[in-house]
Amino acid sequence: MSATQYRGQLERKRKQRLDAEKKANEYRAKESKKRADAAAARQAAMKTTSQSTARSKTREAERREDEAKSAGAEASRWAARAAGYSREEATIATRLAKAEQSEAAAAERARKREQQQITRTAAAQQAALSARLSQAETAVERIGRRLPDPRPEKLRILMLGASADGGLRVGREQKRIRAAIETALHRDYVELDVRPAATTEDLLDGIAKFRPHVIHFSGHSNEDSIEFEDEVDEPHVGVIVSARAFANAVRATDQAPILIMLNSCLSSGQLDRLVADVVPFAIGMADEIEDGDAIAYAARFYANVANGQSIHAAHAAGRAALELGGLEGADLPTLAWADDVDPTTAVLVTVE
Repeated sequence: MSATQYRGQLERKRKQRLDAEKKANEYRAKESKKRADAAAARQAAMKTTSQSTARSKTREAERREDEAKSAGAEASRWAARAAGYSREEATIATRLAKAEQSEAAAAERARKREQQQITRTAAAQQAALSARLSQAETAVERIGRRLPDPRPEKLRILMLGASADGGLRVGREQKRIRAAIETALHRDYVELDVRPAATTEDLLDGIAKFRPHVIHFSGHSNEDSIEFEDEVDEPHVGVIVSARAFANAVRATDQAPILIMLNSCLSSGQLDRLVADVVPFAIGMADEIEDGDAIAYAARFYANVANGQSIHAAHAAGRAALELGGLEGADLPTLAWADDVDPTTAVLVTVE
């Protein structure tokens, strides 16, 4: 990821940490007050000569101590969360420093190359121009091989949703995407294969039988893995699949997909591998993303695809939908593509 993306991650983690620390302090203050109230009630119970008043004050003291204990537990929970965010901040800061160093080195290399180009002779410039023209012709041929003109067939989207612990609104997302496509101009040219409790078998079966142009996954993930469900009915621990195993599964077909969307947390770390070896285009999330943000982005993205827009335009529209809705995750969806394709001209739905 770029230094800009890491800075965004760092700022979000910092905000999460500060919010957690604030909560912890609030609960600590509440705990102190409740303990003081309990002490005052016990002291009042000891001073009174009325037995009924003493019993009442004792019960009040016990209630305040229970409330103090509860506040203390909440304070500890928020403090632990703040500590976790602090550790994540440190990790992101390290990655940011490396990214900045890498970008600075790349900028310096670019500056040196530019200086070398300035000092070239006219003959060398002409030779370089000829070489670049030759490379451009080769690239055009490769694009022609990589992305053939759309055939008169429906765009097939394999939608895989997995939330083994029941914590994500996978069904809601799939419903919103279907509704968005059904109101689009070219809805009749899009076909969905929806699998809401997706297992690894659903992945392989869907690729082999449905031959999707797009694979959409929503669920849990990180930079190195994806979590599918198991064949059980109750909430459970999901099946963790490495990013490499997922890529190999997608590649195991005679008709490779064009686009993979990992609408799941921290999945942008897998994009470079996917566009280098598996598909021309891939979309992932640069950090943890809220359910509502992920759903809003995906619904608008597929609506624009079904309206005949390019992949780049659909991605931009999805991010704009988050901004217009006042959501915080607008900078999280990340589009990556191979060197020999152009997302501004890649259109997934065309009508003759």
